[in-house]
Amino acid sequence: MNILTTLRKKMILLAAAFMLLPVATVQANPLEGIPSGNYDLDRTHASVVWKVSHLGFSTYVGRFTNFDADLTLNTEKFSDSAVNVVIQVDSLDTDYPFPEKEDFNKKLSTDWFKSGEHPTITFASTKVSALQDSNQFTIDGELTLMGQTHAVTLNAVLNGATPNHPFMKVPLVGFSASTSIDRTVWGLSNYAPNIGADVVIEIEGEFVKSKD
Repeated sequence: MNILTTLRKKMILLAAAFMLLPVATVQANPLEGIPSGNYDLDRTHASVVWKVSHLGFSTYVGRFTNFDADLTLNTEKFSDSAVNVVIQVDSLDTDYPFPEKEDFNKKLSTDWFKSGEHPTITFASTKVSALQDSNQFTIDGELTLMGQTHAVTLNAVLNGATPNHPFMKVPLVGFSASTSIDRTVWGLSNYAPNIGADVVIEIEGEFVKSKD
């Protein structure tokens, strides 16, 4: 076997090896074509749900029905984005059976959450991470509940975005976010740990571009 034949075989083997290497792909920017700016919450497509263990037998689910949020979106540098949320405590809602449901909801909001003294729950972001794997990110912020403020981190997903809402004809972005907090840290200690101290919070929201 001459030297030329040997070199050819080595080149063929090297080419085959390179073909087997994984090909690096450039992730498309999911916010391409979406303008930066202020975005308003579409309340018809948003929810704030909380979940807590009931004596270890089930997960009790409730929600808040009156809340608002504003989003400052930076599509060129996503980590410069920010979000603020305000929840009205007396909008607490459960699936407690009628006719006692309204009394039960009121008892929770007034006796547990002290809505008379602290009528709102607020969240203000302090740091937003860059998008990971195109659509996942985290939001660090301060949660104020019952007059106490502590840091929390939300795990969030950019579900999608369009420059042209199918009905409103304005830019639209949609997010999901969740976190778990120890409610006793904020002084909300009623019946813990029998009623779980750890509370899972799940948030869904669509935001439309404000008319600046």
